[in-house]
Amino acid sequence: MKAQPNNPLHGITLEAILGELVTRHGWEGLGREIDIRCFTHEPSIASSLKFLRRTPWARERVEALYVSTLRRQQETA
Repeated sequence: MKAQPNNPLHGITLEAILGELVTRHGWEGLGREIDIRCFTHEPSIASSLKFLRRTPWARERVEALYVSTLRRQQETA
């Protein structure tokens, strides 16, 4: 596998991404940022991962939120 130094998602699992977003935003905040049922109705890591792995558009939105969150964090550091 090639190194991808410019890809902020390289080597990070979907579970780690989701965990970081939940820690930072909480389920309620995550549901406001990305309005999908697995974040707004009885959310859990397991059910959200199952949905995100089967739904490419939702996974892309979660990954994009993670990248923008990282960028904001780096700008304020």
